[in-house]
Amino acid sequence: MKHDSPQYITDNNGKKLSVILPMKDYERILSELEEMADVRMYDEVKSRNEESIPFEQYLKQRKKKQACLNILLLSLKPLRNS
Repeated sequence: MKHDSPQYITDNNGKKLSVILPMKDYERILSELEEMADVRMYDEVKSRNEESIPFEQYLKQRKKKQACLNILLLSLKPLRNS
């Protein structure tokens, strides 16, 4: 990122309102902000000290819940057509 002369958009009093960045710099900044948000979220979740389960186990549980939901929805379908 070049720091030699940033360009600003100012109001009539010279107050800086916006900055003009090359697209490459803007995309890099966005990427870094997203990564920082991910790290903060990870830290927040880890600080809860909640019990965790392996990802594969979570997927199996989710699949079972989805199957139960599908059965429930199918059983309600005839009621909707009445």
